[in-house]
Amino acid sequence: MMKWVMTGLILLSLVFAACTGRMSELSSAFLDECGNAVTLAMTLIGIIALWSGVMRVAQASGLTGKISKAAEPLLSRLFRGLKKGGTAMQYITLNITANILGLGNASTPFGIAAMREIEKEEHSTTPEKASDNMILLTVMNTASLQLIPTTAAAMRLAHGSADPMEILPCVWITSVASLTAALLAVSVLRRAGKRRI
Repeated sequence: MMKWVMTGLILLSLVFAACTGRMSELSSAFLDECGNAVTLAMTLIGIIALWSGVMRVAQASGLTGKISKAAEPLLSRLFRGLKKGGTAMQYITLNITANILGLGNASTPFGIAAMREIEKEEHSTTPEKASDNMILLTVMNTASLQLIPTTAAAMRLAHGSADPMEILPCVWITSVASLTAALLAVSVLRRAGKRRI
């Protein structure tokens, strides 16, 4: 769907630029923004590579296992039926930790690994159908709690913000609100689904 939206925007830009006689301005804007996009991508790649490396070191050193044990009381209530301290729970912890640090892209590999481990632990006979734990992880990953919005701050810094972390209070409020709403929705829909069965 998004490819059609983007294609439509480009075509509309070309049509309006041709109609208003601003093709040269459009060409300049295209070239300038291409350079800005590459600069922004390189900035984000550096930050994501750094934090992904930190998360891998934490995993190899056993720190994630300790964090998983500390978060076990809460996570075991949310993710019912998963083995305490198991591989799935460790990947879930990594995914949530990466999201708390505002590393949306860095959290994706851990989320995918967690999904695979959840499927193994639950011995799913219908792999094409998501389980309750898979749905919950997807919702938590999408509406994540962020304490340090690293990616957003990096983007603001790349675009010349004098104080890239001034968004912290807004990020905390919106992320807590979105996560709370998401968890409530999952709980309500889970109960509604069980009643139908």
